[in-house]
Amino acid sequence: MGDLEPIDRRSTAAIVADRIRAAIMRGTFPPGTQLGEVDLAARLGVSRGPLREAMQRLVAEGLLRSERHRGLFVRDLDAADVRDVYTARTAVERAAALLLLAEPDRGPAVARLDAAIAAMEAAAGVGDAVALADADHDFHAELVAASGSPRLHRMSRTLLVETRMCLAALQQTAPPSEDLLAEHRTLRDALAAGDAELMTRVLESHMADAVARILDVAPPPALPA
Repeated sequence: MGDLEPIDRRSTAAIVADRIRAAIMRGTFPPGTQLGEVDLAARLGVSRGPLREAMQRLVAEGLLRSERHRGLFVRDLDAADVRDVYTARTAVERAAALLLLAEPDRGPAVARLDAAIAAMEAAAGVGDAVALADADHDFHAELVAASGSPRLHRMSRTLLVETRMCLAALQQTAPPSEDLLAEHRTLRDALAAGDAELMTRVLESHMADAVARILDVAPPPALPA
């Protein structure tokens, strides 16, 4: 029995949804792309039944939109969507952080953020913008996952994919990597120190700055010293 691997109990539809979600996040299917059932079923090697179920899950998550008599499309995000995504992310991540700050032992959560920061540092060191964005994504995913709330984690997963749908725009106006790293180190340090005020302030500023850069609007006021 020692050489047997655990059975993956997820349904085929769940696995297919994960693959399509990742493709949307990576830009394989940019906003506005029409997704054809026949082509996707062939590429993924699945029947159209679980594919349809997977796509309906992504419609429910808000990543795909259905147009009558036309089919399914990757959602376009306008300025209002961008602001709304980051407003929701701020709420979810602040709630996750407050749950973590209430824990007597935050060491394991800090270690998870340390690993994400190390990946960010490695990507910044070689100038790999996509790997840096991946590691940034992982930092925020780990922050929410470490809270132990499955509902916050579920909401965060969709919001982070929507965030990555803005990746191309963000990469054109991305902050210097050292500034980005400094913000994430401050968030980690605030968690380690149990400083809820600093955590909330830096998190809100981080999200507001991202919106300003994506939409090319005036940046938010600098944080007070």
